[in-house]
Amino acid sequence: MQFIRKTSSRRNIFGLIIKITLVLLIFLGVIFILNKIEFPSPKKVIEKIIPNENFKIIK
Repeated sequence: MQFIRKTSSRRNIFGLIIKITLVLLIFLGVIFILNKIEFPSPKKVIEKIIPNENFKIIK
């Protein structure tokens, strides 16, 4: 009885392509779901006055 060694890497290539497409589909799905969520925008205008004493003139 002889052992036959399969040297074809076709299965490895197809498996890799399937894994990459699954990762891309999951990534795009997460982006799509996050895009649908309405995040609240701030209603209050934030305004902070910085005094001139904190600025230094560099020459």
